[in-house]
This record gives sequence, C-alpha cells and structure tokens, in this order.
Amino acid sequence: MSIPFADLGTILPELLIVAAACLILVLDPITPSAKKDFLAWISLGVLGVCALITMADFGGTTVAFSGLVVVDSYAAFWKMLLYLVSGMTILLSMSYLKEEKIELAEYYAFVLLALVGMMVMVSGADLLTIYLGIELMSITLYIMAGVKRFEARSIEASAKYFVLGAFSSGILLYGISLLFGVTGSTRLSEISAVVNGPASEDPLMFLALMLIIVGFGFKVAAVPFHMWTPDVYEGAPTSVTAFMAVASKAASFAAFLRVLLEAFGGAKPNWNLIILAICLITVALGNLVAIVQTNVKRMLAYSSIAHAGYALVGVVVAGWIGVESDVSSRGVSSLMLYLAIYSFMTVGAFAMIAILRKGGLEGEEIEDFTGLAKRHKGGAFLMLVFMISLAGIPPTAGFIGKFYLFMAAVNAGLAWLAIFGLVFAAISAFYYLRIVMVMYMREPSAEQEKHTRLVLSPQVSVVLACAVAGVVLLGIFPGPLVSIADLSTLPIK
Repeated sequence: MSIPFADLGTILPELLIVAAACLILVLDPITPSAKKDFLAWISLGVLGVCALITMADFGGTTVAFSGLVVVDSYAAFWKMLLYLVSGMTILLSMSYLKEEKIELAEYYAFVLLALVGMMVMVSGADLLTIYLGIELMSITLYIMAGVKRFEARSIEASAKYFVLGAFSSGILLYGISLLFGVTGSTRLSEISAVVNGPASEDPLMFLALMLIIVGFGFKVAAVPFHMWTPDVYEGAPTSVTAFMAVASKAASFAAFLRVLLEAFGGAKPNWNLIILAICLITVALGNLVAIVQTNVKRMLAYSSIAHAGYALVGVVVAGWIGVESDVSSRGVSSLMLYLAIYSFMTVGAFAMIAILRKGGLEGEEIEDFTGLAKRHKGGAFLMLVFMISLAGIPPTAGFIGKFYLFMAAVNAGLAWLAIFGLVFAAISAFYYLRIVMVMYMREPSAEQEKHTRLVLSPQVSVVLACAVAGVVLLGIFPGPLVSIADLSTLPIK
C-alpha cells in the first residue's frame, strides 16, 4: 500500500496539532507543577506554525483523500480564525486555571483536539468527514465543560451538554444515513448532482435535509435547538465558555453553510424559508430572554443565541431564490465577517468576567460589576468597548458586522428582514448597556471596595489587547477583513 504523502501534506496543520496534543499528554506526568505553562507555550508555538502553513492555502483549491477533504480559501479563512481564538483561549486559561486550582495540563491537549475537530469540519467535503469532525469537537468540549470537577454545576453542565449533544448527533447521523439511502453517496458534490435531478422530489430527501438542519441547529445554538446553551455556558469554566461561544459556533456555521450550498444548492426552495423562520425566532427569543437575566454568563449565552440568529441572515441571503450569484456570495462573506468580529468582542467580554473572578469576586453576576469604573477604570473601559460593540453601536466592529449583514439582506430584496434585525439590535442595547450603567453609575459596596485592584497577568493582558484592537480597528478600518472575506467565499451555484 502506497502512502499518500501529497494528501498528508494537505492536512499537515491537523497532523501537527494532533502530534502536539499527544506530546502534551506524554509530557504532562513528568512536568513539574511550577512548569506546566511550558505545555501551553508548546500549544501556542504549534498554532503559529500552522497559521503560517495555512496562509499558503488562500487562493487555491486542493482536494485530498479521494474527495473527502477540500482545502480552499474558504477553509483557510475559518482555520485562521480558529487558530486565533484557540490561541486567545490558551492565553486566557494559563492564569485562570491557576486561580481556579485546576491542575490539569491535559486541558491544553483538549483545546488542541477540539481545534482539530473544527478544522476537519471546515475542510470536510463529505458528510461523514464533517460528522467525524463534529464528534471530535463535541466529545472534547463535553470533557472541558466539566473540568471543574469539584463544582456540581460544572459537572451538571457537562452532563447536560453530553446528553443533548449525543441526541443531536444521533439526529444528524440519521439524516446522513437517509441521504445516503436516497443518493447513494455522502460526498457533497455527488449529493448535489442527485439533488439537481428527479430524486430531489423524494420525500426522504426532504426528511434527510430537515434532520441535518436540526443537527446543525443544535451546534450553532439556534432556536428551538438552543436549550442547552444557558446552563452549559453558566456551568462551564469561563475560559471554556469563551471557547465554546466562539470557536465551536464558527466551525459549525462554516460546515453548515458548505453543506447547504454545495450539497443542497439545487434545493434552495426546500430549505430557505425554513432557515428564514429559524433566523427570525432565534433573533427574537435570544434578545428578549437576555433582558431578564441577572447572571452575565447566562446573559451572554442568550446573546450568543441572538448573534446566531443575526448570522443566519447571511445564510438566508446566500440561499434566497431569484437573487444574483454576487448577492448570494455577499451573504456568505457577510456571515464570515460577522463571526470574525463576534470572536473578538465575545472573547474579550468573557476575559473580563474571568478577571473579576481573579479579583476576589465571583464575577458572573451583573451586580459584581457595580462601581467597576471607580475600582478599575481600565477594566471598566474595556468592558464598555465590548458591550457597545456587541450592541452594534458605531464606531465599533460590531456595528460594521451588522451593517454588512443587513446590507446583504437589503441587496437581496429582504429590506424587511434588515429592519427586523435592526429593531432587535436596538432592544439588545438595553441589556448590554445595563452592565455599563452598573459599572459607571452605581457605588461599589464595602466588600467590593476591598478589591480596588484587578490583577492582570501578561497573558490576559495580551488577550484583552488583541480583543480590543480587533473591536476598535475593524470598526474604523474594516476594509482588509472585508476583502479577505470576499475572496474566501464559497462559489454559489
């Protein structure tokens, strides 16, 4: 049997990250506790090397392993984003794990293994390949959600995530099996050929499509498949919550969009109205329920659901019937731009929650932010930037993300959808600015006054600097990222 060296070279970043994860697991038992950070630096070094390799993938398309994997500009865009988020998560975790007394160096191996699953998802050209990536990502995140084994709510979060995640994976796999029965293949290109033929009228084809939408709907936390999100976000360690809220959502949207456009592009009438309905209820419920939350992590969980709804606007535009291909492509690129911007502001917000925890407060209740402007002006200002960006207020990057999404909807003849999104974006300002009001307009309690200084480790400082730089610079100079997203879109058939 010949070794497919060319194909192995195509997935070199994935192989390097798997090797690094295995190396960390081997070195963990023989590394002194005081030097565990060395394992984190190994992880960051590998991510840097993989980023350099992936940069060469922009502008070309390579199909490997007999059509199971495709490496193109679309996959490269998502991989670069995932490297960045994973690196920020590792930096944030280095001090957070020490503060929480979580002596698990294999945590960094879990981050890398989850990243590999996400990379397989965004490069998958076969439904089973994508499914394997989803399972690798999901199983690793189940473990990471329960890594605070001494806290009941962390174990509860892990258990809920596992049970509901397994259920959704079963639904997705059942949809894939039905689709294989109808089309005789799990390759996206071969499914597309059948979808464009007489078999597209087969009821089983429609049922399979619905089950696949349900499976991916759980992964992106879209309503009504969102019920796991608040409890898991609240119970999981804050660094893990940040990783789940950003990386898993980005990878799931990337794979979902590829499946819809490359496999079911010829069946847009069968799914575009369904995606539109999910988009509407996701935006509405996420924003309305977030208003009544008092726990910041639960509030950001419902905020994450709402942002999934905004991102679905891009999916709706990409699959809308009767629009030109360049308008559909703009829907894809606006979704890519939006999730890239969402990554910076969400990781930054969760980093601030983790910092408050290290300051001696729990940091998860809105009341914990009371008078933060008087206790730590710099921290309050950073949280202010992240909150107004999440609300979509100019001149932050959050405004740019929503602007491009809603303009894509307008160009597709869906001006009413853009207005709907704008109304709920205005509603979202209430619960985001409530945190700002608490920080700047209320006096801290005597207990909070004792914690006048928030200690920022160098690693957390780097995370916050990257997050606020992304929010501010992309709000003022979005052109480079917009151009990269435009050049990395999927071809619309």
